[in-house]
Amino acid sequence: MHCMNADLSDLLRLLQNLIRLGTIAEVKGAKARVRLGPTLTTEWLKWATPRAGSTRTWSAPTIGEQVIVFSPGGELTRGIILPALYSQEFDAPETSDSIHTTHYPDGAVVQYDHAAHALTALLPGGTATITADKVTSDAPSTICTGDLTVMKNLIVNGATALNGGVNAKAGAAGGVAMAVQGTIKASEDVLAGVISLLKHPHGGVKAGGDQSEGPLP
Repeated sequence: MHCMNADLSDLLRLLQNLIRLGTIAEVKGAKARVRLGPTLTTEWLKWATPRAGSTRTWSAPTIGEQVIVFSPGGELTRGIILPALYSQEFDAPETSDSIHTTHYPDGAVVQYDHAAHALTALLPGGTATITADKVTSDAPSTICTGDLTVMKNLIVNGATALNGGVNAKAGAAGGVAMAVQGTIKASEDVLAGVISLLKHPHGGVKAGGDQSEGPLP
């Protein structure tokens, strides 16, 4: 009878350990330990990830994050961690059924709202870097609300409207600051230094067919 009770107790333990809820206690590399109760913490276990082949994803669990531990045969030493469940400590960041979002601990948010057709990325105090041979923005309108710095050549194939003025300066190697192939039309005056194209006087003016001297400053 004692042996039968021991076997039953062991069977119940294995059944109980098949699926356990817990919270992440420690994280090291691609493994973590899960706290299953006040006195029980698992060994180092692997957590499930969407892809782990030639295409790989990475998002380490957070200490205190609620997870599920699946243990084949009820053996916790063979357990696999399945993230994750919302908890009081880490509540759901959104309530809308049209939003897919990722919130990061530094306040960054990447979000897509399929009802509003809006993709947004919030990077407070951060940077965004794209490294590629070619980047194409195929949109009817693109708005840049801050400064735009181009480190190499800027080529514009369409008409250009500059509403805030233009300040052109020759590069470090010197040379011409701006070369225009075609006609320049100004609705007002054109200045070369202090000389006005419309109002500059000439010296050495004589009657007849003589030419005047250059414009006076």
